[in-house]
Amino acid sequence: MPRTREPLSTERVLRAALALADAGGTDALSMRRLGQDLGVEAMSLYKHVANKDAILDGIADLVVSEIALPEPGDGWKAAMRERGISAHEVLLRHPWACALLMSRPNVGPAMLRYANSTLGTLRGAGFSVRLADHAWNAMDSHIYGYTLQKLNFPFDPGQYAEAAGTYLPRLPDGAYPTSPRWR
Repeated sequence: MPRTREPLSTERVLRAALALADAGGTDALSMRRLGQDLGVEAMSLYKHVANKDAILDGIADLVVSEIALPEPGDGWKAAMRERGISAHEVLLRHPWACALLMSRPNVGPAMLRYANSTLGTLRGAGFSVRLADHAWNAMDSHIYGYTLQKLNFPFDPGQYAEAAGTYLPRLPDGAYPTSPRWR
């Protein structure tokens, strides 16, 4: 009996695109390559996604859907801590995602749930709309920056002392901090 191929769907296309991005970053993602991975012509993809931008928006939303949402009734500090840890772990699994989330408007269903849950938790704790938005953006900026540093920093923590011994002597005289803890 002939084996039937799984039909294409938006979900299947986006999941395959996510796998491609995880393997080689978003630069490795093309309609042609995606079609090859799915065993179809690239033109077949356009019945399910409008273009590459729609794919990028879709995979960004898939990544956001993996982040744990604050639970109603949790204390806001614990909820934001859990959310931050979860977001960092998710972004480490998808190293290309920080740049994508920081460079595009993200308004997919998962992002809207994420924003609603986060802002709702902060509003429920007494934050004004403006302060909740500021706190959310400050937290995400920290999470993205910390994640990018972790992904790109040229030394492992075990190499910090050696790196400091190599680079600190290169500073000009008087450039060392004056605090006694740096002496």
